Amino acid sequence: MQRVLILFALIVGLIGTAAAEEVDLELVLLADASRSIDDAEIRFQRQGYVTAITDPAVLAAIAAGYRQRIAVTYVEWGDETSQDIVVPWTVIDGKDSAGAFAAALMAAPRRATGPNAIGSALAFAHALIETNDLDGTRKVIDFSADSAYTFGGISIIEARAAVLAAGTVINGLAILCRDADCGGRPVGYDLEDAFASFITGGPGSFVITADGRDRFATAVRRKLLLEIAGPAEPPATSASRSARLQ
Repeated sequence: MQRVLILFALIVGLIGTAAAEEVDLELVLLADASRSIDDAEIRFQRQGYVTAITDPAVLAAIAAGYRQRIAVTYVEWGDETSQDIVVPWTVIDGKDSAGAFAAALMAAPRRATGPNAIGSALAFAHALIETNDLDGTRKVIDFSADSAYTFGGISIIEARAAVLAAGTVINGLAILCRDADCGGRPVGYDLEDAFASFITGGPGSFVITADGRDRFATAVRRKLLLEIAGPAEPPATSASRSARLQ
């Protein structure tokens, strides 16, 4: 009987492994929906990702991968109890699947709200990667926000350490301005440096800046291209770096 149980467990394990869909990249788009972001800005952010994910250059980058497909989920986060899966894991392998993802993103209502809980957001994204039925060559959390402060919930240090220990990379989009008329930065400190020092990490990790309405979609597109292509240098020598759009 024991041998039967062992054999059954092995078969179940093999079936589970076989069922995992192989992709070049598992990517969590972790977008700020905290109380500093109004509904118009939520829609503006989503539109930026829609424009980027359906961009021909992004689709070409996906097609150039070994498996020619990536898996993406879009999550909006607020306080420690408010993380919303706006679009669940979706395999993108071309124009049609990218279009379906984009349509789902724009159609979903806003549900996340509350003050920043960055550590809880990172932990939530980490759980989505660890518990899915995908087998990605690389795993990335794409974190965006207009602040590096956190209020309650899991500490950033704890959440970040768990993510990096699992081999998942955290990249950042530092949002300095969403409006057409930028009157200054949203915070009185170097937001890009705070991202690079305390939030992002892992081989080839980076921070990109979005500093205006016209530049937001461009920043997201550039970020996706970098993430799909993978680290520019070997993991042993790569370091967290900041890339600012000029």
